[in-house]
Amino acid sequence: MNEVEGLSRRCAPQVLGALVRRYGHFYAAEDAVQEALLAAAGQWPATGVPDNPRGWLVKVASRRLTDALRSERARRLREERAVALTPRDAFVAPEAGADRAPNEDDTLSLLFLCCHPELSVPAQIALTLRAVGGLTTAEIARACLVPEPTMAQRISRAKGKVRGVRFGRPDNWEERLPAVLQVLYLVFNEGYTATSGPRLRRADLAVEAIRLTRTVRRLLPGDREVAGLLALMLLTDARRAARTDARGELVPLDEQDRGLWDKAAVEEGIALVTWALAGSGSGSGEGAARGSAGPYQVRAAIAAVHDEADSCEATDWREILGLYDVLVKLVPGPVERLSRVVALAMVRGPRAGLAELEALGEDTAAIGHRVEAVRAHLLERAGEVAAARAAYGSAARRTLSLPEQRYLLARAARLTGEGDGEGRE
Repeated sequence: MNEVEGLSRRCAPQVLGALVRRYGHFYAAEDAVQEALLAAAGQWPATGVPDNPRGWLVKVASRRLTDALRSERARRLREERAVALTPRDAFVAPEAGADRAPNEDDTLSLLFLCCHPELSVPAQIALTLRAVGGLTTAEIARACLVPEPTMAQRISRAKGKVRGVRFGRPDNWEERLPAVLQVLYLVFNEGYTATSGPRLRRADLAVEAIRLTRTVRRLLPGDREVAGLLALMLLTDARRAARTDARGELVPLDEQDRGLWDKAAVEEGIALVTWALAGSGSGSGEGAARGSAGPYQVRAAIAAVHDEADSCEATDWREILGLYDVLVKLVPGPVERLSRVVALAMVRGPRAGLAELEALGEDTAAIGHRVEAVRAHLLERAGEVAAARAAYGSAARRTLSLPEQRYLLARAARLTGEGDGEGRE
């Protein structure tokens, strides 16, 4: 993505929030924003980016939305309906090129609108990823592990339910917090896993997710799960520079140059999770997690153990395994259980990990490529070269991520020609 397109897309959530605040028509506002983005992509490369690109987009999108709303109404109702287009408060979009930008960040209000209590949690997540994250329906379907047609219907129904809902921070916004945190976590993951090719334009989603989580933390400074989520994001994002090599290929955690990790982000993340766990029942680490800590605090504690270690060999895998034992009780999902298998194998050996992997059952079908990748890694560690090579190939065929596919095929190719050694721990 070029710089112009990237800038316009980063402004899109703010522009959509401004239009929904001003007009209250979610469906039509989203269409108008898309038209404004297309106009920017066509004009900015030739005329240059305006001094206030967000204001330019708000102005153009407002005009498109106004035209669309007026065209839907009969001539005799136009003057009467024009009153409905008046802003609900003193918010006024800046003129294109103006130095001033809106003082209020509408993205957070848009986030809470998408997490309306009348929507199911899956619908809240889908709508927020679409409106705030700017993801396509296909990307949301992949993130939520559901078919694309199902996701398209879910988003359409969700838009219909929030049509006409008053824009702004609701009185009961704290009740929507669990859905908001889950959405932010998914948005972060979608951005963090954007490594190359068309997905590179999603990398800024991780930055936006961190920014929004900081905003939520300012609203709820005493909430330890919010602090845990922010810590998790910081500790994970700290490894971004080491996650790919000079060619853009994936580098697994155990092979990363830890000198490239963002030390400031690691320190902030560790301080946050230490504070969060200290109020959850115990001091720190596994003991604290066994108190009343929530899933994000436990995940952050796992990330902290990784980030504190100087190398993979120096990592306290027993503590990580204990933390995963806690996490799978809180969130017994396939991803969490599979991650526990990896930790178990690091503590008790690859054979124990393979046995546990077989016990996961069919509920891991939605993450089949990850299961095959873990199986391949454990088989390689156990010395079963031919079986490991076949499992790497199977994982590569199942994944939808080109960087992951290249990495898995490279691992399989590395084993080509090697003899099938005897099993080893």
